[in-house]
Amino acid sequence: MTIQELKRRKRELGYSNAKVAELSGVPLGTVQKIFSGETSYPRYATLQALEQVLGEPTSTGKSFVNETTAPYLTKKQGDYTLEDFYAFPEDYRIELIDGVIYSMTSPACAHQLIAGYIYAQLFNHVAKEQGDCLPMISPIDVQLDCDDKTMVEPDVIVVCDRDKVINRCVYGAPDFVLEVLSPSTKKKDMIIKLNKYMNAGVREYWMIDPDKKAVSIYDFEHEDYPLICGFEDNVTVSILDGQCQIDFKKMYDYISFLYRD
Repeated sequence: MTIQELKRRKRELGYSNAKVAELSGVPLGTVQKIFSGETSYPRYATLQALEQVLGEPTSTGKSFVNETTAPYLTKKQGDYTLEDFYAFPEDYRIELIDGVIYSMTSPACAHQLIAGYIYAQLFNHVAKEQGDCLPMISPIDVQLDCDDKTMVEPDVIVVCDRDKVINRCVYGAPDFVLEVLSPSTKKKDMIIKLNKYMNAGVREYWMIDPDKKAVSIYDFEHEDYPLICGFEDNVTVSILDGQCQIDFKKMYDYISFLYRD
């Protein structure tokens, strides 16, 4: 969001500078300088923190960091650890990325049906081939960097090194990650998580945009990414030796009733 958009949302929500500072963890003086125009080019991390508080509401009416999550945000964004992550009640859906807490809204029906369909295809293939890889579906915690600053919850993963799967979480980078984009998570999935997954050693990352009926394939083991496909294509899962294909036309037929007026 631009600073003008943040200002508009601040007015709409009726938040004071002090309230924004309290919820975002950004120092009050910095908030005042940004919204007074004294600071024209804030740091990216600062804008991220403000956007979490002032971001546009999703289809469920909740902001990116919602009112129920805000009371647990007692530190400056960027300073949170796994200790804070586990202090949240179990029914709160959050992710921790580089010390920043992100609230996760409940997924829409299309989101769940797409993730479930693709997970089923992956599971059926692996079960038939009796391979070592383990397809898993959200909710599943992934301690991506094996540190105390990041814990993500992808929609679907495939882990081929079973030593990474422990009772508490998946400890380390999965081989395959799929995220279904939603309005509240699109920027995070397309920018922040894309770079996190690539740098952590994920071999293949799929992003599915239900609104655009598009699939973005990042095969990090090769250099010709991203490959952009549609809901009429067959798409090969590279990490499974090219033997598993997802028929997106069948998937779309499965969920097409959701697109009817």
